Amino acid sequence: MPSKENSWKRWLALSGIGLEMGAIIFLGHRLGLWSAQHWAIPSKGPEVIGTLVGVALALYLVVRQTNKLNT
Repeated sequence: MPSKENSWKRWLALSGIGLEMGAIIFLGHRLGLWSAQHWAIPSKGPEVIGTLVGVALALYLVVRQTNKLNT
């Protein structure tokens, strides 16, 4: 059975994951929006690609953090 202090630290580490994911996805979207405006691309492609890259990066970091907590 995990100690009470270890459970508290695990809970704190997991509580910030949602905010971290939201920030990374938002930044990916903004990067796509900026690139579309910077290079005058009329389609929504860069925004979509930036958002999907942000989602992929956020999921990768979440999996890495949860694996680290489980070891």
